[in-house]
Amino acid sequence: MKIPTALKLTGLLLAGICCFNTALAAQQKPNIVLILTDDQPYGYLGVTGNKIVETPNIDDLAEQGVLFTNAHVSSAICTPSRISLLLGQYERRHGVNFNSGTAVSPEAWSNSYPVKIREAGYYTGWVGKNHSPVGEQGYATGLMEKSFDYWYAGNGHIYFYPKEKHPIFSEAESDTQVEIVEEGMLDFLNSNEHKFDKALKFLDRRPQNKPFMLSINFNLPHGAGTSNMKMKPTDDEIYRTKYRDIDLPLPENYIAKADIKTPKLSTDLLRAEDRQAGYNYVDNPDELKERYTRQLQAMTGIDRLVGHLKEELERQGIADNTVIIFTSDHGLFMGEQGLGGKALCYEKTTHVPLIVYDPREGKQGKKSQALVQSIDIAPTMLKLAGADVPNTMQGEDIRDVIYKGKTAEREYVFTENLWSTHFGNPRCEAIQDHQWKYIRYYENNNMSATQKIKLAREMNIPVNKILYGMHDNDIVVYRNYLDAGLKGEPAVYEELYDLANDPNELNNLVSESQHKTKLEKMRKDWLPVLKSARGEGSPKVVRYTVDSQVETGQQAKTH
Repeated sequence: MKIPTALKLTGLLLAGICCFNTALAAQQKPNIVLILTDDQPYGYLGVTGNKIVETPNIDDLAEQGVLFTNAHVSSAICTPSRISLLLGQYERRHGVNFNSGTAVSPEAWSNSYPVKIREAGYYTGWVGKNHSPVGEQGYATGLMEKSFDYWYAGNGHIYFYPKEKHPIFSEAESDTQVEIVEEGMLDFLNSNEHKFDKALKFLDRRPQNKPFMLSINFNLPHGAGTSNMKMKPTDDEIYRTKYRDIDLPLPENYIAKADIKTPKLSTDLLRAEDRQAGYNYVDNPDELKERYTRQLQAMTGIDRLVGHLKEELERQGIADNTVIIFTSDHGLFMGEQGLGGKALCYEKTTHVPLIVYDPREGKQGKKSQALVQSIDIAPTMLKLAGADVPNTMQGEDIRDVIYKGKTAEREYVFTENLWSTHFGNPRCEAIQDHQWKYIRYYENNNMSATQKIKLAREMNIPVNKILYGMHDNDIVVYRNYLDAGLKGEPAVYEELYDLANDPNELNNLVSESQHKTKLEKMRKDWLPVLKSARGEGSPKVVRYTVDSQVETGQQAKTH
C-alpha cells in the first residue's frame, strides 16, 4: 500500500521530535565530576579551618554547595578506601587490600559505579591515578581501563613527575602531576578532538548529546608524591616558593619521636619501630615542616585545577548542569600524639572533606553534620544519573541529605583497619555516632618489618620483594581477619572517646565509671554493625599474589 506523502512527513516529524526529546532528556541528566585527593585530612582546606593554605576555588564549591563536616572513609588506606568508593562497599565486604592477596573480580566490578553509570548512557572518563587492581592479573588485566570511554591514568603511585614512571603521560606538555592531570581533564572535556594518542579512548571526541561522568584522581598530597618533589627550575612557582616565607606551626598535640614519654598505643599493639620509612619525616619538627610545606603547595595546585575546571565548564556552556563532588581517600597523621602514617580508626585518618556542588540548586552554602561515608558516593551518583543502584552496594543514597537537609539514616559510622602487617599496624574497628566513638583492637602477632629487612639484606634479597609481595598463604591470613571478630575473637584493647568534648581523641574514657553505661551500649551495638558491614557470603574477589602472577607470566604489583 502506498503511504501518502503527508503521512510520510508526519511520521518523519514525529520521529524527529522523538529523537530530539531523547537527546534533550540525555542532556538534562547532570554531568558529574568526582575529584579524589590522596592523604588529605579534613583540615587541609580554608573552608575546613586551615588558616594558612590557599584553596579559594575548592572553598567556593563548599560555599555554593554542601560541605559535609562529619564524613568518613571506611578504611584509612589507599586501595581498600578507593575500592570502597568504586563499589559502594565496606572493605569487610569487598575483601581487597594490600595484604589480601586478592583483586576485585569481574563479577564485582560489573556492579561498580563506572560500569553502571556508563550503562546508563554516560560518556565516562578516568584521569590521574588508579590504585585498584581489577581482574585475575590485577593491574595487568586491563579490565578497568576498558570500562571507560576515555582513560588517561597510571596504575599505582604516579608520583610528582608522572612521566618518569608512566609512558601514557609522555605526550603532556607539563612535567608535574597536577598539571598533567589537568591536561587530561581538559582533553576529556574537549568535545572537538582528543589530542593524546597514548590515552585509551573509544571515541575520538566527546559526544555533545550525552551526559558525561569524569573521575579525577590525584596521588597528592600523598607522601610518595610530596617526597618526590624536586623544586626543579621548570616547576611552577607554587611548587618552589609557596609557603616558604611562613614559619609553619607544628600540628596541634605534636610530639617529636625523641620526646615521647607514653605512646598513644602500647608497643605490643602499634609497633612504631616497624612503620614504613616513608612516614619517618614526622619524627622531628624540621622534616615535618618541610613535608607540610609541600603538602600545602600540592593543595594549592589542586585548587588551581579546580578553578580551571570551573572556567572550562563555563566556556563550554555546561557549568549549570555539572555536579562536582570533592573528597579524599583518607587522612594522615603528622606527628599528632607521636603518630605518623594512616591505617588507624582515629579522626585524623578517617575524617575527610566531602563537598557536593550542584549548580542546579542555586547557592546552597550549607554545612551538614550528617553521618555519611565514602561508600555513599557511588549510589548517590548513580541516582543523580537516573541509574539503578545495584543491591551489592552498602552505601546510602544521600540526595535527601544534600537537597532537603535531612539526616542520614545510619546510626553509626563504621571504620576499620585490616591492613595489619609487618609494618606494625594493629587490626582495629570502630563505630561512632554524633558524639561518641568506640574502638576495638585485636592481638598484633605479625612479624616485624625491621627483622625482615635485616634478613633480606643478609641474604641479598630485594627488600621490596620481602615487604610488599603477597603470597597465597596471605589470602588465608587476611580472610581470617574478615571474620575473626564475628567468630568471637576478643578485643585486647578498647577506647571510648567523647568527640563532642574531645575531638582530638586525647582522653580514653573506657575505664571511667561514669561512662560505663555508654560503653556497654556501644559494645552491644558494635556486633550488629560489624555483621552488616561484613554481609553474607564470600567476597567477590580473585587470587592476585606473587604466586598467581608467576603462573601467568606477570609480575605482581602491589604498591
